[in-house]
Amino acid sequence: MLDGLIEYGYYGLFLASFLAATILPFSSEVVLGGILAIGGEPWLCVIIATLGNSLGGMTNYFLGKLGKIEWIEKYLKIKKDKIDKMHNWLEGKGASMAFFSFLPVVGDIIPVALGYMRANIYIVTFSMFLGKLARYIIIMYGVEWFK
Repeated sequence: MLDGLIEYGYYGLFLASFLAATILPFSSEVVLGGILAIGGEPWLCVIIATLGNSLGGMTNYFLGKLGKIEWIEKYLKIKKDKIDKMHNWLEGKGASMAFFSFLPVVGDIIPVALGYMRANIYIVTFSMFLGKLARYIIIMYGVEWFK
């Protein structure tokens, strides 16, 4: 399936990046690496992947903001106890913790918990974008280094 997304080029990268931050276990890194390997423009790939992944993360934020735990459990497969743990951990740290939403395992839970907490949307958006941008820049340089 990831090969098919690589064939769609930048559109496939955007879709993989968006889905990787939402409900499906996609590997946007593989699609990014594949497109870079076949000659995609590195900085354009980074921007597209960052935008897609950030929009996917903000989707999780808004689902958390709705406060419908049953929807979160059903569609995002995140149990209420995980959201509560993340909520307790984020308490007092602020919306800038969205920077770490690029991390594996907990990265999808952070925006949901921040939305559930009604964290400042502007700080969440900016911090999340910066974190995901940094991640994709590191991946871009890693792929370029191995070429």
